Amino acid sequence: MNKKNQPQCSIVIRAFNEGKHIGRLLEGIRQQTIKDVQVILIDSGSTDDTVQIAESFGTEIVSISPQEFTFGRSLNRGISVAQADFVIIVSAHCYPVFPDWLEQLLNPFKDDQVALSYGKQKGGGTNKYSEHQFFRKFFPDISMPRQSQPYSHNANAAIRRSIWEIHPYNENLTGLEDLAWSSWLLQEGYAISYVAEAEVIHLHEEGPGQTYNRYMREAVALKQILPESHFSLWNFLRLWTSSTVSDILTARRERVLGKHLVSILWFRLIQYWGTYRGYSFSGKLDSSQYQAFSYPPGILAEKTPTPRPIQPIEYSKKDGD
Repeated sequence: MNKKNQPQCSIVIRAFNEGKHIGRLLEGIRQQTIKDVQVILIDSGSTDDTVQIAESFGTEIVSISPQEFTFGRSLNRGISVAQADFVIIVSAHCYPVFPDWLEQLLNPFKDDQVALSYGKQKGGGTNKYSEHQFFRKFFPDISMPRQSQPYSHNANAAIRRSIWEIHPYNENLTGLEDLAWSSWLLQEGYAISYVAEAEVIHLHEEGPGQTYNRYMREAVALKQILPESHFSLWNFLRLWTSSTVSDILTARRERVLGKHLVSILWFRLIQYWGTYRGYSFSGKLDSSQYQAFSYPPGILAEKTPTPRPIQPIEYSKKDGD
């Protein structure tokens, strides 16, 4: 494509059944100060109105089947059709807080060594209290133009497409494809920038089952990335206890303990038990296993109602419509 016809950035959104949230993200993109953007939705088998809503905003749709889906593969599919030199990666259940979100994410690339920037995340009204504490810890209010450690997060990030062409995302991981990629960047001498001003709200409405799956698949991925790493039963007990106590003390100080005590107790237990089980996982990572890690239980099962032998009531026209 001619450079003059390139959009200023391409935005890649991964989604599965995000009809409840994606409209707000797309409206937030529409209200950005940067208008010249290409928006791409990578849909992994949605059965709700996700695709229809995205199309109403003029979004390009790229489909990937649940059988093919991994986090890295879906990103690679989306970035492969991106036309801009810079690609924004954002989750469908996130939305920008400020109209200069894109500007702020792209600013670090004025430094030629920066290959990746990622922005601040905060939870919304549906996030559990302990997850809010996670966001506070890992997404501080102060930016870091060049960070020394490889952490990043693809719910709200931007990359140089030219660097991705050299080293695409790992398609075999069950998660943490962002950590694997940013670790490679630092090893190769590239820079990573954290931008507190590029803020999004990251919504989760997960119950215990989905929370367990999320932390288990991330632990499986971390074991793939760092084969020598370990997470023992002692690690589980120590981190579960310390994080639970910390959350309880913080909630008590904020005078909201009564409201959040139950969620604190189950969230931290599930978080670290899922992590422990993920590190202990030794099964074969095939298509069905990726689906089990990535989709809510039973969501992909073919749902055929059981036939009923009884006939329905026949109402007369005057009693009906």
